[in-house]
Amino acid sequence: MVTALNRIAVVEDNPVLARMLKRILGDSGYHVTVSGTVATALATIRTTDPSLIILDLMLPDGRGEDVLDELMQFRPLSRVLVLSSISHMARRVSVLDAGAMDFLAKPFANAELLARIRTRIRAAQSSPAQSSPAQSSPVWATSAPRYLLRAGIQLDLKRREVLVDGRHVPLTQQEFLLLMHLLQRAPDPCSRGELLASVWGTNIDTGTNVVDVSVRRLRWKLASNQIETVRNVGYRIAA
Repeated sequence: MVTALNRIAVVEDNPVLARMLKRILGDSGYHVTVSGTVATALATIRTTDPSLIILDLMLPDGRGEDVLDELMQFRPLSRVLVLSSISHMARRVSVLDAGAMDFLAKPFANAELLARIRTRIRAAQSSPAQSSPAQSSPVWATSAPRYLLRAGIQLDLKRREVLVDGRHVPLTQQEFLLLMHLLQRAPDPCSRGELLASVWGTNIDTGTNVVDVSVRRLRWKLASNQIETVRNVGYRIAA
């Protein structure tokens, strides 16, 4: 049965690898669509509304970053796992900063890929709202609060909308999760390790400043001073 949480879009132009990914994921119960170009990938994602996108960075008609940039415009809550042989640290940091949720270098172990996918799918299942407004969300039948309100910031967890002093602020999936975690923990500070685990789904120090860069981008979008730096700890929402 095809559900909202088992659809995966694979963007990979190598036909051998694309077939292998479709087989591996299909055997694990996922419904997989495969695209080999930027143009077909964007069209397929628009029509299939996948819960996860596996994205190569080298495509015949452009770069994977082109797909990612476009996604962040029309589908900013997309969960993107980059799968690429380009493993330079600067490129990895760049795609994570641009909105990708994860990066796995080729060649990869099938077990690790499936584990990372399960982690992202579980995150989608436990998330207060999904990226598609047409999806049902049983959690809203509970008494869980819909809004997080603090320091002039209002997060609508059902609609995935952010208002700052009445101004709508569009955020990527990663930025939304980062802000949500900070608000939920306020006024307590959050360590970088805690944020890595909550937002990026890893307990391993990536050796990058991805948390710091993402906080800077979030501060710039909020255009305010609500996020404070706690020296030698991490960050918190201002009281």
